[in-house]
Formats: sequence, structure tokens, C-alpha cells
Amino acid sequence: MQTKPRVSIHYCCLCRWLLRASWLSQELLSSFSDELGEVALVPGDKGEFRIYVNQTLIWCRVQDDGFPEAKVLKQRVRDVIAPTKDLGHSDR
Repeated sequence: MQTKPRVSIHYCCLCRWLLRASWLSQELLSSFSDELGEVALVPGDKGEFRIYVNQTLIWCRVQDDGFPEAKVLKQRVRDVIAPTKDLGHSDR
């Protein structure tokens, strides 16, 4: 049996980005309830805000110049775990 993908959101505790990380995890779980195995919130420090699907980095606050909009994050996750999935209004 193949395991479902894991998303991990690494966020800075010092910057108090837990609420943002939690909101994005809820957005992903709502959109990918059948495709994802879990979404993990991973406390970090020093301005970190990175999102991985399994071991693949799909968002980095520094490299991507800020935080993801839910729409963009859903598209990036979809492209990795379910490329043919229609995201409805998030694809427009």
C-alpha cells in the first residue's frame, strides 16, 4: 500500500507565524482531503517559513519573496500530488 503525501509547514515561532501556518494547513486539508496523508506544523526559528511536500521544497519565504496566497500554494501542492485535479476557483 502506497502512503499518501505529507505536507510540512516549517514556521518561525519567534515571528509568531503559527496562525498563518495553521490557516494554510486548513486550506490544504480542505482542498486535498482525499489526496493528503497529513499536514504537519513544524516549529522553527530565525524567520523560517518553508513548505514541503514530502521532501520537496515548494515554498520558501526568502526565495519566493514573502508568504504564499492560498491559491498559489494549492496550485503548487496540486502540481506535485495530483496534477490533473481541478481546483475550481483556485485555478482561475
